[in-house]
Amino acid sequence: MHKYITFIFTFIILVFHSCQNNKTIQDQKLSTTFKNPILPSGNNPQAIFHEGKYYYTHETNDMILLWETNDLTNMSKAICKEVWRPKNNNEKHNLWAPEIHYINNKWYIYYAADDGNTDNHQIFVLENESKSPMEGQFKQKGPIITNKEWNWGIHASTFIHNNIQYLIWSGWPQRRVMEETQCIYIARMKNPWTLNSERVMISKPELSWERQWINPDGSRTAYPIYVNEAPTFLKSQKGDKLFIFYSASGCWTPFYCIGMLSSNANSNLLQASSWTKKTEPVFYLSENDSVWGPGSPSFFQSPDGSETYMLYHARKVPNGTTGSSELRSPRIQKIEWDNNGNPILGKPIKLNTPIKKPNR
Repeated sequence: MHKYITFIFTFIILVFHSCQNNKTIQDQKLSTTFKNPILPSGNNPQAIFHEGKYYYTHETNDMILLWETNDLTNMSKAICKEVWRPKNNNEKHNLWAPEIHYINNKWYIYYAADDGNTDNHQIFVLENESKSPMEGQFKQKGPIITNKEWNWGIHASTFIHNNIQYLIWSGWPQRRVMEETQCIYIARMKNPWTLNSERVMISKPELSWERQWINPDGSRTAYPIYVNEAPTFLKSQKGDKLFIFYSASGCWTPFYCIGMLSSNANSNLLQASSWTKKTEPVFYLSENDSVWGPGSPSFFQSPDGSETYMLYHARKVPNGTTGSSELRSPRIQKIEWDNNGNPILGKPIKLNTPIKKPNR
């Protein structure tokens, strides 16, 4: 009997340790991968990596939230802080597409807002002098006057090339009447909140895949809206080419997708002829994987700097409605590079597919 009890006890111990070892192996395996979406909802997501931390933000409509984390693929453990809630009526409504940037040892957040009428959207800039954007206060630097005739603009982003700061955004050639046309503009900057040149249109929605505004079920906006928006900058691995990726067609449709402009790095970026548009989208819906309307890209590096990832949003249902942010969720996937060092975005990855985490 004693030998039998000893055998049973030993067997239980071995089973327990085996289960524990299997759990450890499973935990280690899980810790090296992640699954999209990284949050249940959030449109127009953007993030940067700075001194070992990721700073992430997305659209929340009436305020700006900022998340801090050392693992962008595990947002459930990120620290979240409300960093801005406007009080002035002209910027109190419809806060769209915030982006955070670190420029000249200061933090800046670019966003668009209006007075309650979306036709009055302007681009605003916040500044924070603290070492961490989660500390101190963001202060309003005022709207960016993008054109003298009519200051309508959304989805501002910025980059520095050859020691010159540029602003890129989506704007109207003229005030909307019977239809709306959103174009991509670029301008040189005097400082992070002031332009130092006239705006230059470098892309307009002219191709069929840039002009979709009616859903497959027939639902649509009240008038035609042709879209180029959400521009973001990326440089080739060799540094000899510059790219601006942008979103095209209505974000409420499954046809929302990503287009690409390219320029030689030594070109005059304020000449429209310096930019060449790829005639087909470079990232678009995957019907078989139930990925609809992928767009609003931004790019970030892995912690060790060896990999480049794209952050974007998409829907899991084909038809949406304007303003339905809960239908769009933020997602991450690695991009590749061709033999010339130019980016390849690939195709959207199906939700809940294990993806290798960025290299640390």
